[in-house]
Amino acid sequence: MRYLPLTPDDRDAMLARIGVASVDDLFSDVPEEARLTGTIRDLPDHASEMAVERHMQKLANKNLVAGSVPFFLGAGAYRHHVPSSVDHLIQRGEFLTAYTPYQPEIAQGTLQVLFEFQTQVARLFGCDVANASMYDGSTACWEAITMAGRITRRKKALLSNGLHPHYVSVANSMARFTGDDVISSAPELSAKTDIADLIDMIDAETSCVVVQYPDILGRMEDLTALAAKAQEAGALLVAVVTEPVALGAVKSPGEMGADIVVGEGQSLGVGLQFGGPYVGLFACKQKYVRQMPGRLCGETVDAEGKRGFVLTLSTREQHIRREKATSNICTNSGLCALAFSIHMTLLGEKGLRDLAQLNHAKAVKAAQQLAQIDGVSVVNDSFFNEFTVILPVDAREAVRELADRSILGGVSLGRLYPNESELSHALLITVTETCTDADVDALVSALREVLS
Repeated sequence: MRYLPLTPDDRDAMLARIGVASVDDLFSDVPEEARLTGTIRDLPDHASEMAVERHMQKLANKNLVAGSVPFFLGAGAYRHHVPSSVDHLIQRGEFLTAYTPYQPEIAQGTLQVLFEFQTQVARLFGCDVANASMYDGSTACWEAITMAGRITRRKKALLSNGLHPHYVSVANSMARFTGDDVISSAPELSAKTDIADLIDMIDAETSCVVVQYPDILGRMEDLTALAAKAQEAGALLVAVVTEPVALGAVKSPGEMGADIVVGEGQSLGVGLQFGGPYVGLFACKQKYVRQMPGRLCGETVDAEGKRGFVLTLSTREQHIRREKATSNICTNSGLCALAFSIHMTLLGEKGLRDLAQLNHAKAVKAAQQLAQIDGVSVVNDSFFNEFTVILPVDAREAVRELADRSILGGVSLGRLYPNESELSHALLITVTETCTDADVDALVSALREVLS
C-alpha cells in the first residue's frame, strides 16, 4: 500500500499558499513539447528481470567505454589513472556510510579526512583556507560569484570568454533569481586569452572577474596583472581550475593574487562516471573566510589536551537561519573528497609534479604530430595537457567518424557552442598519462583518413 501522508485538503492548502491553482502549474517553466502525456511510448507493459537485463546490456554495448579505446576527451572531465587502493579505501564501512559529522566525538575519522582534504586543496590552489568540498565545479564557480557580491556589495560579474560554457550556463541560471548581472561571451580562436580585455572592462560596479586556468581552449596566461587591476577597483579575482593536475606544473592562482580559487576535483581519485558525482573545490584568502560557503573543519584540543577535529564554520541553511546562510546549494561531496584526498596522499608533492610533467610531455608530443597533418593547425602557444586544433571540416563530423573507428578523438567546440559557427571547425584534444604512444598514433592515422 502506498504511503500518502497528505490529504487532498492538505495539498490544496499548500498550493493556495504558494499561489498556484494545481500541481501542473508547478511545471509551467517546462516547455509543452518536453512534457510527457500518457505512457512512455515503445515500452512493453512488462518483462522478466532476465529479459530486461539482457536488453539493457545490449544497449550498454553500444557505448565506447573510456578505458577500452584511445581516449582524448576532456573539457572539464578527465581520464586519469586512479590507483586501485583509492577505491578499496573509500569503500571501508566507516567512510562509505558516514554522513554529516554533526557529533564530533563519534566522527573523528571523517573530520580528520576533511581537515586534511582542506589542507591539500589550500596548498594546491595557493590559498590560505579551503572548505570541506562542494557539490561540483560549476556550482562552486557560482558560489564564488555570490560570495564576491556579498563582500563587495556589487552585482556585476565579468566572466572570461575562456570559462567553460557549462559553468557560464549555471551562473546565468542562478543569476535569474539573484539579480546579478553576468557578462560573458564566446571565445575567439586565438592563442591569446581575453585578460587584456577583462582588465579594460573592470569598473566601479564590478564585483568580480572570473577566469579559467587553463581555460576552455587549454590556454594559459599569468593572472597577476588582472588580479592587481581587479583589487585596485575594489573587485575580486575568481580563478576556476577544472584540471587540478595542472597545478603540479604551473604557478597556482593564489600565488598570482587570486582572491577566490574554485574548481573541479574529479581529476584526482574520481573516475569519469558518466558525468558524476564529482567534487567541487573552494579556497580563498583568510580575510574572506566568514563569507565562504559550505563547511570548514578545524583542529582543536579536547578537555584532556588531546588533538581533535570539529566543524569550525558551518554557515549553511541547515545550521543557521536560511536568510543568513552563505549558500543553499553547498552540498559537500564527502566520499569524492575522500577519494581526492587519498589519491593526493598516494601521489605526494613529487608524485603530483611527475604526473603533471608526464601529462604535459605527452600532450606536446601529440600536438606536434597532429600539426603535421595537412589542413590541421594548433591554436595554442602554451597549454598543459589540453589544446585546440582547427580542422578543415566540421569538428562534430570528424568526432563521429573517429568514433566509428573506435577512437574518442576529442570534444568539438561546435558541440559546446552550437550557436557560434566560427567555432565549428575547432576540436579540443586532451592527452593524459593514460594515452599511450600507440593511442596517439591511432588518432593521427585515423584523422588523416577522415580528412583525406
